[in-house]
Amino acid sequence: MASLRSSPLPAAYSKPVKDPVVEERHGRTPAPLETWLAMMAEMEERRPTDVASSASSPLAMTEWANLPEDESGEWVDGLLVEEEVTDYLHEVVVVWFAAQFRAWLADQGGFVGGSDAKFAVSPRRGRKPDLSVFLPEGRVPPARGLIRVPPDIIVEVVSIGPRDGRRDRVEKLNEYAAFGVRFYWIVDPEERSLQVFELSPDGRYVHALGVTGGMVDSVPGCPGLRLDLDALWRETDRLGPPTAEDDA
Repeated sequence: MASLRSSPLPAAYSKPVKDPVVEERHGRTPAPLETWLAMMAEMEERRPTDVASSASSPLAMTEWANLPEDESGEWVDGLLVEEEVTDYLHEVVVVWFAAQFRAWLADQGGFVGGSDAKFAVSPRRGRKPDLSVFLPEGRVPPARGLIRVPPDIIVEVVSIGPRDGRRDRVEKLNEYAAFGVRFYWIVDPEERSLQVFELSPDGRYVHALGVTGGMVDSVPGCPGLRLDLDALWRETDRLGPPTAEDDA
């Protein structure tokens, strides 16, 4: 087993914070979401900015659920909001993790869903995660229609825009915890990191895993799943350089 390279985590804080969603294990004082966001903002400001999201006219959640696939977006406070700006690197990473889950679940059952699955995560939020996983002998998603049952695992791959990074690391962190998603994975291809958060009995996420490479032999909640992150990053290294935008 290769040694795991741990990724940096938010430091513990001595001042208590009311109702935090993210907390550290081992009895440390919970860190406020504002601190988590500040740490991530420093990371995100090194990335290119993207265009601000646009919203459509108000629509009901059921209307959002029935939109044709060419009208993409997530549902936030009654509005259709643009999804993250993805690239080929993002898609390679999503497919890699989907393949790992599929191979692991092949003889067990369970389901792995892609980014067009629509989840009603709250009365005012409809999300389309990059990957959703329903483990064997657990809850089962409907074959069609809006999904109102939380999956066991949600995976979000962070895109290059700072708005998308904040949405994955803060907004969805809160929403998925309230929805009851047991494990929330955040993968950052730029930082080459995997962070896994586990839902505690009091409904808060605790940080369960943080790595940047190596062979991960012990994945929280997934006995027998092994992740060769070095193999993933070798694959992404084979991609070509970014193309310059045509100003014409």
